[in-house]
Amino acid sequence: MKYPAISVLGELKSWLEQSDSQELELAIIKAQTENPWFTSQNSHQALEAICEEYLDTGKLETWLSKYPSLPLESTKKIGLIMAGNLPVVGFHDLLCVLVSGHSALVKLSAKDMVLPKLLIEKLIDFDKSLDSRIQIMERLTGFDAVIATGSNHSARYFHQYFGSYPHIIRRNRNGVAILGGEESPAELKALGKDIFSFFGLGCRNISKVYVPEGYDFEPLLKILDHYQQIMLHPKYGNNYEYNFATLVINREQYMKNACVILLENEAIPSRIATLHYSYYLNGKELTRQLQEHFNKIQCIVASEPIWPFPTIKFGETQKPSLDDYADGIDTMQFLSQLNKT
Repeated sequence: MKYPAISVLGELKSWLEQSDSQELELAIIKAQTENPWFTSQNSHQALEAICEEYLDTGKLETWLSKYPSLPLESTKKIGLIMAGNLPVVGFHDLLCVLVSGHSALVKLSAKDMVLPKLLIEKLIDFDKSLDSRIQIMERLTGFDAVIATGSNHSARYFHQYFGSYPHIIRRNRNGVAILGGEESPAELKALGKDIFSFFGLGCRNISKVYVPEGYDFEPLLKILDHYQQIMLHPKYGNNYEYNFATLVINREQYMKNACVILLENEAIPSRIATLHYSYYLNGKELTRQLQEHFNKIQCIVASEPIWPFPTIKFGETQKPSLDDYADGIDTMQFLSQLNKT
């Protein structure tokens, strides 16, 4: 096997897929205790996506074959500042560092400590040599390059602290969906997964839809009502009620069903339990709007291609492939070039 890291990643996949792993289940319960947004269902969904998309041997080999200049062995140390909005959301960055031969200095988010620590411990258990290549740190020091993910606010500080080093610094982004009015009930229900998975907290969640002038929202609202069980989560339900009360007090226009509030708003990001929408007149107008906000868009969901933008199918936002890089920045290309500097 040309890429040594693939073997240990395969072992991690096998361990995660064990249905009787009490250690994993206890960690999932602890993660929810420390962060109520990380429900058992959400943690399982995140881990299943990692197994399916990131740890499959065939997918890994195909992906890595695109990078013939990978060093495989390196003395470079990469500082990883991980986000904490979703369970184990920073795993892809760690994987990239390991398969590229570098070492990882990991700064975990206080919101997502339990599962990343467990996965790192398991990787080291399966391959003792990784003990010298993965280090969890409270404060990053001794790094040669940095990959940092955070909010627009934190990104300003990241640039200040790490701007003189090779770096990837990510800001807030969100997913958008393009609707034409001809979508099937199945497509609209799948769109609900893109909106409500992880309570809408992910950068790939759909926070806004673009619809044609005269669009009838009634079928969409009715189908999204299938997800009203999300209101049973206290934090989501509280956000819904607060946002609704604020709109009523301010006498703002809105549409709603039992679990989401629709607002006409040009902004891409939306508050928890709300969904923004904008109208478009034609394809040219839609393209202009997407181009205007493209640096705030993580992914685009549509039933038909929207040239020149890459699009994905309804219901697939939370299963990014290995080469579906956050913010469109090729992490592996960045890591491959470091030994040349």
